[in-house]
Amino acid sequence: MKYIGAHISVTGGVSTAPVSAAEMGMNAFALFTRNPTRWKSKAIPEKEAEAFRENCTRLGFTPDVILPHDSYLINLGSPEPEKLAQSREAFLDEMHRCEQLGLTMLNFHPGSHMRMIDDDDCLKIIAESVNGALAETSGVTAVLESTAGQGSNLGYRFEQLARIIELIDDKSRVGVCVDTCHTFAAGYDLVSDEGYDRTWHEFDSVIGFNYLRALHINDSKKGVGSRVDRHAPIGKGELGSIFFARLMADPRFDNIPLILETPDESLWPAEIEWLRKQAENDSGN
Repeated sequence: MKYIGAHISVTGGVSTAPVSAAEMGMNAFALFTRNPTRWKSKAIPEKEAEAFRENCTRLGFTPDVILPHDSYLINLGSPEPEKLAQSREAFLDEMHRCEQLGLTMLNFHPGSHMRMIDDDDCLKIIAESVNGALAETSGVTAVLESTAGQGSNLGYRFEQLARIIELIDDKSRVGVCVDTCHTFAAGYDLVSDEGYDRTWHEFDSVIGFNYLRALHINDSKKGVGSRVDRHAPIGKGELGSIFFARLMADPRFDNIPLILETPDESLWPAEIEWLRKQAENDSGN
């Protein structure tokens, strides 16, 4: 079965997210558990956390279809000691919030070397950061998001994600979220029949589908290999409708959250309906 949703606003509190998701016909969703543009945020009141858990149960959202995203400020690969300590503290807080809400995944961008250290040194710092957070928490998987490779961001090659996983102590608590826009912009041809098959074969051989926890479903405003992170509505970018129809028909992406981060929220219900129709028509989901 395909579990399709979008990144939901938590204006009014995190407990509103599952309600909003259900109202828009979603059976999965993503959210921020704290303000993504600030280093520190107020704690989630326990009453609010309880309401979130109750709403999820009532509306049928299990933790495996909910994909919280961490703050945009966090850089777990920072070469600057002060920024790294700040990022690690914020990331640990994000993990604790997931524990409080009964969530089992936290999606994050791996990190950036800021053109101050080489790639592998940065990847090692990222892994050390994740290991530290995992050691102080339980039950929450750290989910590495594939990036477009814009600027000095790492995680745009499958080999980079695999290297981080290699360095994680508890591999049962690490996973990957592939962003379709990012991966295409990073240079993986997802559009041609040959490119689609080659990309996912490479993902499986380099990382392994056993580590795949989610997809971010976004079209791309820029072409393959552009290394530019610009999302477009489904079917209105360089990836195109045929790619998304193929993706929805692919059983390898059953039973994980498929999360829209497309730029026009007013299109989400129509995009979700169209995606679900492709899954129903082409693969019997």
